Amino acid sequence: MNKFFSNRRLVIVIVCLIVSFGLMSVSVMIRDKRSTPPLVQQFGNDVVGLVNRVVAWPVNGLKGSITGVSDLLNTYQENTRLKGQVQKLAQTQVHDQAVSQENKKLKKELKLTHSLTDYESVNASVIARTPSSWQDQVIIDKGSAAGIKKNMPVLSGSGMVGRVSEVNRTNSKVELLSNSSESANKFAVSITNKSGQVINGVITGYNSGSNRIEMGNVTSKKKIQRGDKVVTSGLGGVMPAGLYVGTVTTIGTSDYGLASKITIKPAADISDLSVVSVAIRQAQSTN
Repeated sequence: MNKFFSNRRLVIVIVCLIVSFGLMSVSVMIRDKRSTPPLVQQFGNDVVGLVNRVVAWPVNGLKGSITGVSDLLNTYQENTRLKGQVQKLAQTQVHDQAVSQENKKLKKELKLTHSLTDYESVNASVIARTPSSWQDQVIIDKGSAAGIKKNMPVLSGSGMVGRVSEVNRTNSKVELLSNSSESANKFAVSITNKSGQVINGVITGYNSGSNRIEMGNVTSKKKIQRGDKVVTSGLGGVMPAGLYVGTVTTIGTSDYGLASKITIKPAADISDLSVVSVAIRQAQSTN
């Protein structure tokens, strides 16, 4: 009896396979015949579509649940990271306020009205930037009428992008840090290392291939490391001190162990400029 049922199942499986192959063969034969209604093909497609939907429903549900859990975990991690940054920012703001108050008290005691770091900002819009001089200069809509003078620093976003090279009544030409000409961008900067020591030097050029600013005239034996911040030193009369230029990426040394050439990653994106600020240094005086 068991053998009979086993043979019967085998016969049923074989018949189902034959019917399936037959349906597929008929479907292939009639699919290109426009005059023959593709009823078998439609029936087969409907059955396959129904099976796909039945199978896909739990799969898509599981996939959506996994994606939701992953997004939730990513949101939690991002939230934790942002909370850490907010706390760090709050601490930095409190520290800056304390330093600012202390600085004001010291200035008052010394009867010093202005220092090298004091400046006012004049906002300006970039009104021209020609493709032929894209990396060299831009023209802004502020000039001598707004108090702009030659060699004043120009900032955008998080750092310095160039200096004013030519001043007209209502507009000015800005020489960018990415200007690679030998006569461009010679101004004094300083580096404060991890020990708090200050190393002075001069911006001497720009490497367009690596998008790095070059700093030279460094004769100090003080240690400089990658990541040290570079700011303007304020030496020169027009440029305020403390304007962020970039961070040290490489340090070249001479035969005497002195830093001969330093490359700096710019703090601001010089390729995308629409609105800038000109830093007007306040005159230093004492009462």
